[in-house]
Amino acid sequence: MHLTTSYPDGLYIEGIALTDIATRFGTPCYVYSRAALAAAYSGYRNALDAQGFGNRALICYAVKANASLAILNLFANLGAGFDIVSGGELARVLAAGGKAEKIVFSGVGKSRAEMRAALAAGIHCFNVESASELTQLNAVAGELGTCAPISLRVNPNVDPKTHPYISTGLKDAKFGIAMDAAFALYQHAASLPHLAVKGIDCHIGSQLLDPAPAAEAMDKVLALADQLAVAHIPLTHIDVGGGMGIQYQPDKPAPTVADYLAPILAKLSDRHEQLVLEPGRSLVGNAGLLLTQVMVLKPGEEKNFAIVDAAMNDLMRPALYDAFHEIVKVGAGDTPQSFESDRRECRAVSGKPSWRTAKHDEQCWEIVGPVCESGDFLGHDRALALAEGDLLAILSAGAYGMAMASNYNTRPRAAEVMVDGDQVHLIRRREEVAELFALESVLPAG
Repeated sequence: MHLTTSYPDGLYIEGIALTDIATRFGTPCYVYSRAALAAAYSGYRNALDAQGFGNRALICYAVKANASLAILNLFANLGAGFDIVSGGELARVLAAGGKAEKIVFSGVGKSRAEMRAALAAGIHCFNVESASELTQLNAVAGELGTCAPISLRVNPNVDPKTHPYISTGLKDAKFGIAMDAAFALYQHAASLPHLAVKGIDCHIGSQLLDPAPAAEAMDKVLALADQLAVAHIPLTHIDVGGGMGIQYQPDKPAPTVADYLAPILAKLSDRHEQLVLEPGRSLVGNAGLLLTQVMVLKPGEEKNFAIVDAAMNDLMRPALYDAFHEIVKVGAGDTPQSFESDRRECRAVSGKPSWRTAKHDEQCWEIVGPVCESGDFLGHDRALALAEGDLLAILSAGAYGMAMASNYNTRPRAAEVMVDGDQVHLIRRREEVAELFALESVLPAG
């Protein structure tokens, strides 16, 4: 679904004009749609219900994708559980009204303090990723006089065919336990007095557009689950992870939730275990955008630069992954590019940049921020008709946008707002510069 709708006076999200949001809250600003978030969650719920998994499936939103309290609260109210990777995320989920008994705790390096906090809260399960973690968790649970529910995150050595930085299921990854070592480690876990074996977990990567690798991994997971049952180590849940991708650009469409889950659910249809899923990007990615303003237009011999007030500290994905985000104008009278439209692409001719100036005086622009790094870009070679002061919307920014934002160059992080029909709510105010060094101190004199 497209987050924005075009009207003669500009782009809207639900009933709110983006120009009005910019006037009221300034830029850069993250803007989310409550309706889009709820629809994304319903997509999973409906797909599971249609395949008969409604009463035995737990959807655990992957908090790392976007940890806004408002978004966590929205999902909690819809009945979601949560996949966390730190004690900080645990605290956020609980503060947002999430239920501890619906939390799974993933991650390769849980501290003892984080283990104690999660045990005290009464979480659903720890996804254990090493033999050392098993030993430490057993000791911490023993100190507290309790028993830790655990699953092992197994590494099936399946290529997810995604960016190498977000591939987690190959044997050279830091994540998970090698499949050929998992059975013996399960036997060891079952022998420890302060651990309770509950499930098995597998997550092979992110931004997956083809369900085949996840289905291949599930074959290996289920074979291990059956082997454990024969060895009298029955499992109560199977965690299939997350990672379903979204559409960022026109030539890479994403599957529907139903189509992506179909081959995975087919393998689980005759099982009795609870099904756990950990979607993140697919719930929030296309429910948010980053609103920014053009500050300076700087034409050059080799490239034209449009310098905007958002930067790599606001949206790290392009600099980190060379990730693509669609960028559109939002002002009155502008017809934004869409995934169905004839997209005008800039091309290099004989080493010199050129552009097609078909309508609206479009030119080829590098969309960059003011941060002092050559890697500070938000989009390459974008055909746009720009003037200083124009507003731009960087689409598909709801996942790993604000969650990865920083204060590099002592830049305050952006405001965040939630559109709800014809209302808009400030869910995080813009930081002030003085707050960025409020925890610091200068050296004493002399």
